[in-house]
Amino acid sequence: MTSSRTTSTTGALARLGFADPARAETLLADPALLPLRAAVDDGQLDDLLAVLNETADPDQGLLGLVRVAESLAREDDAPEWGITAFARELASDGPGQERVCAVLGASTALVDDLVRHPDHWLVAARAERRTGEQVRDELVRAVTTDRGERDPLDALRVAYRCGLLRIAALDVTASDPLVVMPAVGESLAELAEAALEAALAIAREQHGPGHEVCRLAVIGMGKTGGGELNYVSDVDVIFVAEPVDGADEESALQVGTSLAMALMRNCSTHTQEGTLWPVDAALRPEGKQGPLVRTVDSHVAYYRRWAKTWEFQALLKAWVSAGDHELGLRYKAEIAPLVWEAAGRENFVEDVQAMRRRVESHVPAGESGRQLKLGPGGLRDVEFSVQLLQLVHGRTDPSLRSATTLEALASLARGGYVARDDAAALDRDYRHLRCLEHRIQLHRLRRTHLMPEAVTDLRRLGRSMGHRTDPAAAVVADRQSIAREVRRIHERLFYRPLLAAAAKLSPNEARLSTESARQRLRALGFRDPAGALRHIEALTTGVSRRAAIQRTLLPVMLGWFADEADPDAGLLAFRKLSDELGTTHWYLKMLRDEGRAADRLAHGLARSRYAADLLERSPESVSILGDPAGLVPPTHEALVSRMAAAVGRRDSAEEGVTAVRALRRHELLRVSLADAVGELDPLAVGAALSNLAAATVEAALAAAVADVERREGSSLGGQLLVVGMGSFGGREMGYASDADVMVVLRPDPGLGEAEEAAVTARATTAVQTLRRLLAGAGPDPALGVDADLRPEGKNGPLVRTLDSYRSYYERWADTWEFQALLRARPVAGPADLAADFVALVDPLRYPDGGLTEAQRRDIRLLKARVEAERLPRGADPRKHLKLGLGGLTDVEWTVQLLQLQHAHERPALRVTGTLAALDALTQERLLPADDAAALREAWLLATRVRNASVLWRGRPVDSVPSDLRDLEGVGRLVGRPAGEGPQLETLWRRVARRARAATDFNFYDSSGRGSVDR
Repeated sequence: MTSSRTTSTTGALARLGFADPARAETLLADPALLPLRAAVDDGQLDDLLAVLNETADPDQGLLGLVRVAESLAREDDAPEWGITAFARELASDGPGQERVCAVLGASTALVDDLVRHPDHWLVAARAERRTGEQVRDELVRAVTTDRGERDPLDALRVAYRCGLLRIAALDVTASDPLVVMPAVGESLAELAEAALEAALAIAREQHGPGHEVCRLAVIGMGKTGGGELNYVSDVDVIFVAEPVDGADEESALQVGTSLAMALMRNCSTHTQEGTLWPVDAALRPEGKQGPLVRTVDSHVAYYRRWAKTWEFQALLKAWVSAGDHELGLRYKAEIAPLVWEAAGRENFVEDVQAMRRRVESHVPAGESGRQLKLGPGGLRDVEFSVQLLQLVHGRTDPSLRSATTLEALASLARGGYVARDDAAALDRDYRHLRCLEHRIQLHRLRRTHLMPEAVTDLRRLGRSMGHRTDPAAAVVADRQSIAREVRRIHERLFYRPLLAAAAKLSPNEARLSTESARQRLRALGFRDPAGALRHIEALTTGVSRRAAIQRTLLPVMLGWFADEADPDAGLLAFRKLSDELGTTHWYLKMLRDEGRAADRLAHGLARSRYAADLLERSPESVSILGDPAGLVPPTHEALVSRMAAAVGRRDSAEEGVTAVRALRRHELLRVSLADAVGELDPLAVGAALSNLAAATVEAALAAAVADVERREGSSLGGQLLVVGMGSFGGREMGYASDADVMVVLRPDPGLGEAEEAAVTARATTAVQTLRRLLAGAGPDPALGVDADLRPEGKNGPLVRTLDSYRSYYERWADTWEFQALLRARPVAGPADLAADFVALVDPLRYPDGGLTEAQRRDIRLLKARVEAERLPRGADPRKHLKLGLGGLTDVEWTVQLLQLQHAHERPALRVTGTLAALDALTQERLLPADDAAALREAWLLATRVRNASVLWRGRPVDSVPSDLRDLEGVGRLVGRPAGEGPQLETLWRRVARRARAATDFNFYDSSGRGSVDR
């Protein structure tokens, strides 16, 4: 049974913050603590327990105390650091007691080190901030004159851990960890630099005589160079070497390479005293493929000719960390002008966009919310923002040229490049995130940037940050709040000061000069910075509610525009739209409050001139973005219903079709925006455009028939059926597609020959009216209705009866006309007439026995003629998406030949869509899977590029673009990563080449190698 005294002790320990009070009670009774009890008058350790209660993990601290005491008990009781001195220190109130206990409760790794080297407790107890030179001198002496019999690598590790222990003791006992965070990062960087210096001294000793011919400087990069290192991190460096006077350069570089390799090895090798950290030289010119050591001139030559912008971004942190200081300063002096000229380089904008993509590179889904460094709202967001602004503005403002993130941020705020409140928030948040990172790494001295998941780890982390009430939940809430704030500021940081430059905002805002604002806009991808500033000024100047909301929206929307290939076009279109709608009560409110409305609008306008033109014609249609389902195309039935209602409310065919065309324009905007922002795939786009065309034709036909009946004073006298052909029938229309049709007439029964002729005339007039009204000029996009695929083509009657069609097909039709019927699909008209038409054409397009050899030959000869004669003059057949090699025509004719041959006995092939037929051919084993995959890939890519070209340029294009800007814009729309637009032509040629091989084998039977060779 548990005694009342035990129960009381356990409860007291629980109240003191021990998570496992029973275990803590057992540890308190451990004999190892007897010397500590002996050092206090009453033999009780209550005061010591109260100090442990203030540590990150009292349970861990108490266990560490027992372990260190046991280790000291095994050693001689040295007067300065033995068990008696230790007991006396921890029994006495003071900074020594607090520092030792805080380290024991913060880091199991440092406890392990204290157990190996128990005398090091005195380092923690007497910890004080040392200068970088003092630390450097201490570590160099430790591996040279003071190392005694100890191996130099072991001596380096022991001395380094002493330095780390000293820094940690001051860090974890600071009254406000955020205040001391920069000093902690600087101390860790100075300790790393001292270790590099000591490792170089060992390397010289290892090399022996001859190392003197080489002057070697070690340039710290990354957080080392920036003086803001973590507890556990790779140390990034660049090595610079020069021969001493009179020495041979080649020999000196060989010695320098040997010394650099030895230095790296001396830091990373595992010994009985552990390891330090890897030394990473991958930031050097040419990365890991380049020489480890270069001269100053070699570095300069590389950076002048080959370096990317990210390499100059990395050089912002360059600092002379070890080795020949004079040589290092010469290197910096030579490199610095190149760094600050980087923003004027030709490819700076593209490189910046690539850097931004690296910042937001994919983090595993399970880690995104826990990543302190790379996750949204993490450290990299702050660092990237600061570094980019340094590159843009530092070339004209030397005050910004700091290697340290927080110093640079403060300079940006003082110079007016960042709003002061944004800078203050980022400073605070960055300190907090770095403190979290430090505390997490310090626990086990392991490299990690992830928030822990275990409750015990979160509790320790929360307590280390000062939380005592539910510390696990509190530290997670802090992290989430900070991430939201950092992300919000990061997204607007580049753009908010631009508004101040244009709109003359309050004194609290950043004060960019006009030239600075132009520099920033140019760096972010705007080709006409002056024009962009005029648009920003027009949108944001003034004290109206409209201007106030725009000032809230634009910092984020400018970022979205800058993400795209043509931010200028996006901003211009947004200004035009805002000029039209800015005074309405709903427009800006929708953009501010409705989920993704502003996001979709910004990206859509910057990606698609076609969508921007549609919005310019009908600004109020932007309201679809206020509906979460606003970019989902309506069903065919819903479209027909709306258009029929619109026609019914008008008095003439002209007015009715005008209303129908306006509705079509609204739906085209819906489809094009959804396509531009990636919410529809090519098949969905084709289906939506085909449904829209079918509904438009049906409604316009009804208006035209009613108009004829009004003018004639009698009913039409029959039924009309519109049959979709080509891409219309296959539900694969693009933005520039005409509606290919045939029209079937069924006169009312009982009519005489003259009456049937009159009905045919009225029906023909109705169809002509439909075509004229849909294709005519006007404020809304035209829809061409093309009937050239009808029997006898342009020379044949526009309207025929079923019997007339039957007679023609039985007597006169060519094989290509049966092929065209494969895409025939009734789209408007009575269901019974549609069924009769299908019954008529099915035996023709799915002929019993398939094709004769003569018919196959006819199709192949016609295809060869199409390739030879229909390709536009001057067009490159390797780039033409429709008629070129491997283009749409290759895919479709190959599929259709196989349908004509086999559909009579394989019902699955009786479909009008190309990809549906391809799938069926594969499933029926009539087409090799690799060939089908090649044909599918080509058809999808060609369709995507054709649609994307219309979206991007606002007009149809049938070839892969040649202009680099067009390639980039179209490439983004088809899903290529930013910056890879120029590779689109290469991609198409590769895909088309494989599709052509499949066509040769399956259509022409002429491939010597068989089907596609993957």
